[in-house]
Amino acid sequence: MTTQHADAAVRDLYSRLLDAWNRRSSDDFAGLFADDGTIIGFDGSVESGAARIRDHLSPIFADHPTAAYVATVREVRHLGSQDAVLLRALAGMLPPGSKELNPATNAHQTVVAERQGETWKITLFQNTPAQYHGRPHLVEQDTAELGELLTHGTPPR
Repeated sequence: MTTQHADAAVRDLYSRLLDAWNRRSSDDFAGLFADDGTIIGFDGSVESGAARIRDHLSPIFADHPTAAYVATVREVRHLGSQDAVLLRALAGMLPPGSKELNPATNAHQTVVAERQGETWKITLFQNTPAQYHGRPHLVEQDTAELGELLTHGTPPR
């Protein structure tokens, strides 16, 4: 697999992750993870293993409407081989029923993915708040950039 194909595959994997979240499908979300994959949530919660990730998300999706992700990929790079890739993205959240992003939920998202046969799986997904304590202009800058995605008709992803 060429570098370009691997990059495209991991971008697609990330897009499917956001889509699964936006559709509130814990099964589809967890299905993108390696058996020993780990998620580190916005609140710092950590779950490892696809089944535990699914079990963690199921009540969240069942109990309340979740905001939809809007994101832009910042970087895709290989980690030592063609079989491991790091993706970094900036993400914002569109609350249910709203047309404006909630700046308090902007995040830097990191995906580490590995190729398992012909399939790419997530081994780590980390969702870190992008609050830039003491630098509100950076929060505003990120929110404006993500808001452009909504303005230009890019659906939440």
